[in-house]
Amino acid sequence: MMNGTLVTEFLILGFSEMPHLQVPLFLSFLCLYMAAVSGNLLIMVTISASPSLHTPMYFFLVNLAMVDILCTSTILPKLLDSMVGKRTISYGGCMTQLFFFTWSLGAELLLFSAMAYDRFVAICCPLHYSAWMGPRVCMFLAGLVWAISLTNTSVHTSLMLRLPFCSSNVIEHFFCEIPPLLKLSCAPTQLNEAMAFAADVFLAVGNFSVTMISYGCIVASILRIRSAEGKRRAFSTCSAHLIVVSMYYSTVIYTYIRPSSSYSLNKDKVVSVIYTSVAPTLNPLIYTLRNKDVKVALRRLLSCC
Repeated sequence: MMNGTLVTEFLILGFSEMPHLQVPLFLSFLCLYMAAVSGNLLIMVTISASPSLHTPMYFFLVNLAMVDILCTSTILPKLLDSMVGKRTISYGGCMTQLFFFTWSLGAELLLFSAMAYDRFVAICCPLHYSAWMGPRVCMFLAGLVWAISLTNTSVHTSLMLRLPFCSSNVIEHFFCEIPPLLKLSCAPTQLNEAMAFAADVFLAVGNFSVTMISYGCIVASILRIRSAEGKRRAFSTCSAHLIVVSMYYSTVIYTYIRPSSSYSLNKDKVVSVIYTSVAPTLNPLIYTLRNKDVKVALRRLLSCC
């Protein structure tokens, strides 16, 4: 495991402290992974095959599905493998996992803001919707989401690569994430922690604020609608997004806004499960079950098969 004094591979503890739950946990994570990938792929195929869903809202939903597949495919296959085989991961494999996970995390946070802006324009400024949310604008926003999140993960991964790991190679987590990795470094990590804090303020707190302001304006606009049916349809359009946003932002902010020294093994692993496994699995269900247009298109697609 060691080459001189430097770590060449890491031992991922995962959920090894609960040996009596290994089989139920393995089956649970396997089901979550299969549901996340199949559900998000189904969303992508349904939207792509349905011309009526070729609108900005569903364009961003396809991007969200891509991000969720990237996130779960980065984390869960290795977790499942470690539960039945070796619990080690190479240094390069760990840094690769960190890169792609951080990329998907940043992209998802930014996508939530883009989706909130789309709903804000649709409900509060409907006469300007076609101009403000045209194809070029949507492509620009999506490109910005992927570019900013790629820059963010490149910075964090580069900073992590410069740190030596010589005291221990045991990761008290089920994947390679910034907080538990910083605890293993035998060099000062103030710069890494400062950058992680800044990224969390911008990507999580900042985007959460933008999203909440957008929905505050949306709610105020909805309350001015006279018909009860109009209010119901408007709230139905936004409620699914709010459910996902509230769950995702709260767990990410909790994990990254604190110094690595306050990382707690059991508590933080449970929180991480929410945004790495549960949220990507629930996204297709929430958007499908609470969206009439998607349900109609899905039924039409399945009837043709």
